[in-house]
Parts: sequence; structure tokens; C-alpha cells
Amino acid sequence: MRDRSTTVDAVRAAARPLAGVDDLDPLLERIGDARFVLLGEASHGTAEFYRWRAELTKRLITERGFSFVAVEGDWPDCHRLHCCLAGAPGQPDDPEEVLRSFDRWPRWMWANEEVADFARWLRGFNAQRFADVPVGFHGLDVYSLWDSLRAVLAYLREHEPDHVDAALEAMRCFDPYGEDPQAYGYARAIVPSGCEDDVVRMLAQLRGGADETPLPGLDARFVARQNAEIVAEAERYYREMVRGGSASWNVRDCHMTDTLDRLAEVYGPESKAVVWEHNTHIGDARATDMAAAGMVNVGQLVRERHAGDGVVAVGFGSHRGTVTAADFWGAPPRHMRVPEARRGSTEALLHEAVPDRNAVFVFGGPDSDGGWASEVSDHRAIGVVYRPDAERLGNYVPTVLSRRYDAFVHCDYTTALTPLHPLEHEPVPREAETYPSGH
Repeated sequence: MRDRSTTVDAVRAAARPLAGVDDLDPLLERIGDARFVLLGEASHGTAEFYRWRAELTKRLITERGFSFVAVEGDWPDCHRLHCCLAGAPGQPDDPEEVLRSFDRWPRWMWANEEVADFARWLRGFNAQRFADVPVGFHGLDVYSLWDSLRAVLAYLREHEPDHVDAALEAMRCFDPYGEDPQAYGYARAIVPSGCEDDVVRMLAQLRGGADETPLPGLDARFVARQNAEIVAEAERYYREMVRGGSASWNVRDCHMTDTLDRLAEVYGPESKAVVWEHNTHIGDARATDMAAAGMVNVGQLVRERHAGDGVVAVGFGSHRGTVTAADFWGAPPRHMRVPEARRGSTEALLHEAVPDRNAVFVFGGPDSDGGWASEVSDHRAIGVVYRPDAERLGNYVPTVLSRRYDAFVHCDYTTALTPLHPLEHEPVPREAETYPSGH
């Protein structure tokens, strides 16, 4: 292992300044012709992560022809936003109106000013494309069990009334749990008979014939089928959640990757996707201690499934600042202090090399000195639940940075993002807590 001063010098030499959008050029060069670009964040409440991710995405859309953005959000909520951004009839002119309707905790993840600014830009961009397919905005997550079930029922009532009974049976099966997925999970652990058979019947009817004729776009049947897939995977997710272990995490990340694949298929073989998720999802799990725990994630699965298409993962991190997060699951969010990074961590090393600066690091290029980035070091991860005073006990993931990501964005000092709703008025509806710390 090199001495500290040599390592710091190597990091300083590898750093590329990041002050304006033109400074994203090294990332664009690294991305090249990749079809899948995975953009992370070290927290769900940091303004700089959202802003730089949005600026890079704008360039990917305008300069490289990327087709859609897929995010760690609920499909039904994000589909309403997609319709607004695509200029569908009857949609609000301002996407902020749609974002304000997001009501599942933690709604500040998407109902914030930073996302609203990007959404306004994307709506304006799509409005200039005329006959072209609009650039999409879609949710990948598995949490919207009841919203998705209601959406399937509404679609079947309007378009396929002969299949309504299967959806009604599934809904009646879930009804006793009062839209409390944790209650369903615990009940299934005690009484083995659950709603799985009803959900499978409903899903089979929507899958039937879907592969015979390629879907022309995000039509109503595709949206309904996606909602049915969510119901099926959510039922599995909550069943596994109460058993503990890595299975529920794997159900979720496999579902998100499957959804990404379905979107790539429906947008066509030349389509390109940008993914916005936490570092814990987009950074390859095999470069962390997640692999030893039996966990996979989106970053690993996309690399495995699409090696020939080109996959580039970009991680984000910071040394200190503030963040929007909650004290416990379901609590109102607040702005919290992010203390200086733990000694010996990746973030502490980058701060020492480039103090008070933003910087881009690209791994694997001709000018890359991969020594410091190929060693295991602690890498900070902040969830929607955050306890700054307890950082010494957690919030760090042992990571080989250059294996987990293809590039990394370091923002030395970061600030909390701005929710669209007053912080003290975060709504009650929420899903059960997930490991680790709600990432």
C-alpha cells in the first residue's frame, strides 16, 4: 500500500474540476456510445447530486439522443409525470403541479424544486420535438401495490371487462390489510395462504398475447401490464420482508432491472436509458460487502445483462454539508447537518486531495491511476432515515470505487434539497421500512 502523501498526490492528479456544465465533458467522453447510463447519489436529499445529475442527463438527451429517464420512484406517480412531460391532453402545463400530488412517504425524494426544474426543462424539450417520440420519465420501484392494483382494475373495466373478475379477486384478497403491506407480510408468515394465486391469475391475463405483437409505445395495455407486474412483485417483496435477510432487497432490485428492460424493449432496440437511483442500487454490488450478504443490485444486473450494449455507472459523494432526511421511518423530513467524512473513508481522501472543490474522476482511462481507487475503503451512504450523531456506527459501505463505478463525482460541500411541501407537513402514507436505511 502506498504512503498517504503519494495517494493524495495521485487523487489530486486524477481530479478534473467541476464548476460548470462544460466540465461534464470527461463524463460524456467516458459514456461514449453506452446504452445504459446509471447515475447515483449518496443520499436522497442532496441538492447538488440532483442538479449535477440533471445537467448530465440534459446533455445525454440533447447530444447523445437518450430516450428516457428511469428513476427510483413509483410507477403510477411517475407515469402521471411522464404524461405531463410528454404533453398529453388534459395535463397541467407546470410539472410541479403533478409532483405536488406525490403522496407516498418519502415524497420529498421527487416532490422537490430540483426535480421540478428538470421536469420543466424536459417538458419544454419534448414540446419542440413535434412528431418524435417524447423523452420519457418512468418509475422503476415496487412499492405501489395498492395504487397499481387500482390502476389495473380501472384499465380492465374500460378495455377488457371480461377480465375484471381476476383483478377484483386480487383486490378482495388484499382488502383486509387496510393498505398496510407490513400487516400483509406478517399475516402471510403466520398463515401461508395469501394473495399470490389471485395476483398470478390477474397478471397472466395481462401478459397473454403481449409478446405476439410488439407494443408501439407506452400504450394503456403496457401501462396496465406494468402495474400488474408491480402487484406481483410487491406481494413477493412483502412476503420476503418479514423473513429478513437479503431476499426482499433482491426482489426489489430484480424488479427494477426487469422494468428497465421492459422499457428499453418498448422504446426500441436503438433506445438509450438514463437511470437515477441511490449509489447503493446503481453501483455494482460485487464491489462492496453486499455480495457477501447474498445481495444483488441494479448496477450488477444491468452490467451482467447488457455488457454488449455498454453500461456506465457514475457514483456521487460529498465530504460534509446538509441533507434533507427524517429521524425515523415515516417521520417528517428536516434539514440535517452532514458531519465531516469518517477518517480513512473515500470522501475524507477526496477532501484532502481537492478541499472545497467539486471534481470528476474517471476510472480505467489512459490517464487514470487506479491504485487508490482499486483499494477497499469506506464509502458513505445516507438513506431517507439518517442519524448524523450515529455515523460512527454505520452509514459507510466498504467499497472498491473503481469496480463499483466507472466514474465518480465528488462535491466537497453539499446542501439539502428543497421539498415542494413544508418540511413539517410530510404526509403519513408510507411503505414498510427497507434495508439498508431506506435507500
